[in-house]
Amino acid sequence: MATATATVELPVRADVVWKLIGGFGSLPDWLPYIPTSELSEGGRIRSLANPNGEAIVERLIAYDDTDRSYSYAILKAPFPVINYQSTLRVRETHAGKSSQVEWSGRFTPNGSTEAEATELFTGIYTAGLAALAKQLDTK
Repeated sequence: MATATATVELPVRADVVWKLIGGFGSLPDWLPYIPTSELSEGGRIRSLANPNGEAIVERLIAYDDTDRSYSYAILKAPFPVINYQSTLRVRETHAGKSSQVEWSGRFTPNGSTEAEATELFTGIYTAGLAALAKQLDTK
């Protein structure tokens, strides 16, 4: 199983960051790669579309508002992996004055090498967290 992780330090309180990214349907609020998100099954399934209109369907598998984290699995996506699970987490740093956001995942390459799949998701996570930092900088 392959893994990928990206982190970003933000000069913003963890509760402010979590308010923006903590909703399972909130990706379009901060991630330009995902322009739409529709929740179903009581908010446990999100149906996304990327800019090319390709469908991505994910299932929420764990949510912890106190820990400021959620984990999800991909059910359908145009990515060369299977058995994908990911976690998005916000941690408080510097006595609550700033935060660290970590986006990590594990997956089995399917139609790609482990290095290619790891590079793909590391790139997605890194670009996503850079977009988050930019979004929070403009508020």
